[in-house]
Amino acid sequence: MSLTDPVADFLARIRNAIRARHQKLDVPASKLKTEIARILKEEGYIANYKAAEEDGKNVLRVYLKYGANNEAAIRDLSRVSRPGCRVYVGRDEIKRVQGGLGISILTTPRGVMTGRQARREGVGGEILCEVW
Repeated sequence: MSLTDPVADFLARIRNAIRARHQKLDVPASKLKTEIARILKEEGYIANYKAAEEDGKNVLRVYLKYGANNEAAIRDLSRVSRPGCRVYVGRDEIKRVQGGLGISILTTPRGVMTGRQARREGVGGEILCEVW
């Protein structure tokens, strides 16, 4: 099965796993998904992630994070730039997500980073998704 948008699939799997209250989920691994997971961990949205191998396939195992009263750390995630409609922003056009409560994840010439980092480093790029 070939996916036209693996990042959207990754985000949908996270969203579904949170709604089903799973502790962890496995997704087919890729460099981009690993980078997105790294940012989610750095920003405190997931507990952890690690690359694993199952049945000879590389998978990315994501450990979800829940608060004191079983509330998920991620309220929602949305794909911004899609294969059919790419969304690029300059460094001055990076918007705040949910009034600064969320993060946007961008691919820039300097790698994958949050909107805040991109603004600080003065680079623009493609907005992959927003998380809050």
